[in-house]
Amino acid sequence: MNIAIIPARGGSKRIPRKNIKEFCGKPIIAYSIETAQKSGLFDKIIVSTDDEAIAGVARFYGAEVPFMRPRELSDDFTGTGAVVEHALQTLKKRGESYDFACTIYATAPLLEPCYLIEGFEKLHTSDAVFSFSATSMPFPIWRTFKITPNERCEMFWKENFSKRSQDLEEAYQDAGEFYWHNLHKTAHDVMFGGESIPIILPRHLVQDIDTPEDWTRAELMYKVLHENTH
Repeated sequence: MNIAIIPARGGSKRIPRKNIKEFCGKPIIAYSIETAQKSGLFDKIIVSTDDEAIAGVARFYGAEVPFMRPRELSDDFTGTGAVVEHALQTLKKRGESYDFACTIYATAPLLEPCYLIEGFEKLHTSDAVFSFSATSMPFPIWRTFKITPNERCEMFWKENFSKRSQDLEEAYQDAGEFYWHNLHKTAHDVMFGGESIPIILPRHLVQDIDTPEDWTRAELMYKVLHENTH
């Protein structure tokens, strides 16, 4: 039994009403719900929210909202892990148990079903605890620098200054789109550790959406990818 959990609180600050703001013609959360549906992987797709408007949109697009998230789990400081655990425990008290859970962010309109399927299949056939979306860094992190208090540069790894970028090891980052968890296994390491399988997404399908600039960029990316329908 598999469940998809889409966290979507109502108190977004930088982009007001972000989780149901219109994105290329429909509320952005609709894309996550529809991608989960198209994957054919889930026995239940739920949205965890504290907001009645978000709950209404979620139900309209076919997700379930079996409970409202409590206020203490809806502030700026509560992590996604606590929200997902609350959802699973609430459902367990109602007699529902699952083997695999997939957290899908509400602001992942570029996510495609094939990556959810790949994540599940690789996790299901392994001894890993997690699989999650990842992507490659666009520039070698080994040659990055910080800006000092007096507005000068200071390399993190000065010994790499003269090295060619192609000679430096490639690095990856969390793509922030989905996270599978084998609920029969207990993690002893961090998510980005030896118990996790990274599912590599191409960079043109990855965009954090935290600011209005991010939103505009994501819409432009989506329109290019779906130019036949826009």
